[in-house]
Amino acid sequence: MSATNEQMEKLLAADAEAVKSDEARFALSQFQLMWRKFKRNRAAIIAGVVVVLLYLTAVFANFLAPYGGDQRLTDFLYVPPMPLRFDFSTGLYINGLQKHVNLDTLLTTYAADESVKLPIRFFVHDQPYMLLGFIESDLHLYGLEDKKFGAFLLGSDRQGRDVVSRIFLGSQMSLTIGLIGVTLSLLIGSIMGTVSGFYGGTVDNLIQRLIEVIRSFPSIPLWMALSAALPQHWPPQQVYFAITIILSFIGWTWLARQLRGKVLTLREEEYVNAALLSGASDGWIVFRHLIPAVLGHIIVITTLAMPGMILAESTLSFLNLGLRPPLISWGVLLNEAQNLESIRHYPWLLFPAVAIAITVLSFNFFGDGLRDAADPYSH
Repeated sequence: MSATNEQMEKLLAADAEAVKSDEARFALSQFQLMWRKFKRNRAAIIAGVVVVLLYLTAVFANFLAPYGGDQRLTDFLYVPPMPLRFDFSTGLYINGLQKHVNLDTLLTTYAADESVKLPIRFFVHDQPYMLLGFIESDLHLYGLEDKKFGAFLLGSDRQGRDVVSRIFLGSQMSLTIGLIGVTLSLLIGSIMGTVSGFYGGTVDNLIQRLIEVIRSFPSIPLWMALSAALPQHWPPQQVYFAITIILSFIGWTWLARQLRGKVLTLREEEYVNAALLSGASDGWIVFRHLIPAVLGHIIVITTLAMPGMILAESTLSFLNLGLRPPLISWGVLLNEAQNLESIRHYPWLLFPAVAIAITVLSFNFFGDGLRDAADPYSH
């Protein structure tokens, strides 16, 4: 009899705990529910950490890069990746190089000289730069004490420039053009989509026909045409902002379409009708009620749109229609490696493509996790 009572007490306690858990869950805000579901997705968490690390890398790229983006070591052209080695007497080091020139093909090759050990030093002074745009420094994370040699961990290019340094510095352009482009697309798409869904009628028809006209053009040919129309005499910085605006102007349509469908449903909600009856203006309802209600959806679409922006810039720069030297981006680096003979003999020039792939996959996994978390009651 006492065992039965104990079982009943355990069942009642479990039921009470379940009811308490449900009450606590329903008391959570939308963003608390989203975070509660998002943190169960390990792939999305890891991808989010990678995205944060990528942007930290872009911010401190000048410090992380052992050399300047255009710093040339002309005695070391097309050096293959130099592996790091370690022993207790020297610490981290790389071997010296022996250069060989084929007199028939004039192809230069390098072999490791194991008798020469070049120690890797941390926090070395080399080419000066501006950190964060206003801090002057010449401190680099690692490098060699002997400036006659180069530490090319991922090889060098046709002008003796370090591939690692150019990938780090190229991330500043490639990642920020995506961030700025998506931000502008976000502003345009959020306003246009919300206004279209809220007003309906003629306003909705005009905005939707505009979206259909823009989306009727194939993306890549449209990017190419608009980029080719930029004046050739423009300075690189002006080209950078022009490319960003072009990508934003084309990229807002998908977000607007998504938000229109959401707002069409939300405008019939009781709190929207209550705001209308209380005399609230249309602007107040749009910016204080509707846009905050779809904010989670906007965040999800933003993270999923970032890879498209990065790939668009890389595509244009690869086709020599986007950013141009002396600016450095991942697309510019790939443009310099597009020659088939170069890829055949110097495959390490394709390492920027690996950086693009990691970035795109990270944003996609992160965006998928946010998309699932945006509907916290689904399984």
